[in-house]
Amino acid sequence: MAERPHRILLVDDEESIRTLLSYPLRKDGYEVVTASGGEAAIRMFGEQTFDLVVLDVMMPRLDGLEVCRRLRARSTVPIIMLTAKTEEVDKVVGLELGADDYITKPFSVREFRSRVKAALRRASMTVAAGEEDAPVEVLDLRIDPARRSIRIRGDDVALTFVEFELLVGLASAPGRVWTREQLLTRVWGDSSYRDPRTVDVHIRHLREKLERDPREPEYLFTVRGVGYRFRDADD
Repeated sequence: MAERPHRILLVDDEESIRTLLSYPLRKDGYEVVTASGGEAAIRMFGEQTFDLVVLDVMMPRLDGLEVCRRLRARSTVPIIMLTAKTEEVDKVVGLELGADDYITKPFSVREFRSRVKAALRRASMTVAAGEEDAPVEVLDLRIDPARRSIRIRGDDVALTFVEFELLVGLASAPGRVWTREQLLTRVWGDSSYRDPRTVDVHIRHLREKLERDPREPEYLFTVRGVGYRFRDADD
């Protein structure tokens, strides 16, 4: 029995954009359902199963940020935000609400297709059985990759998909220094078209959730001019 094609919910209030982006997705073999606004998107999401949501930020009545917040409250489906804004704060807000990736308009169809493929590939990945399945315990932190669970100082911690993958990647090699580009490739599949500062945002979120004092981290260390590393036995 053949697997069903990935189903994508494409949300944008401009018909021309929906048409422009739907064509290459369908050409790539995806099933595309379109919505012209946030309210319609939420209704469709409740009625059907989707593997990815592509969501424009600037929409009337119910904007993309609010739609993202509502979808993330009920699902871990990958969300790619489309935004015409270039201010860093707007990108950060989308990531803070749970978006997995964002694309700033204008963008090429080639870039769009690359981001979609990477998001779907990332969501379908399962960590191969082996060392990375073994729980990691450091100080008051316990990471269980197989169960996708995190406990810090005896309490469960909810992480987004991207936060979890970043943490597991760093913790899998204590002391190893990862560049931002390496972390982008590990989590997003590649570093093409992506702003390395995206990693900084997620690391900041992880510190806020895990560290007693994010300014004096015990687990996630910055290596200035290079990237990040996880605590090792010598720290």
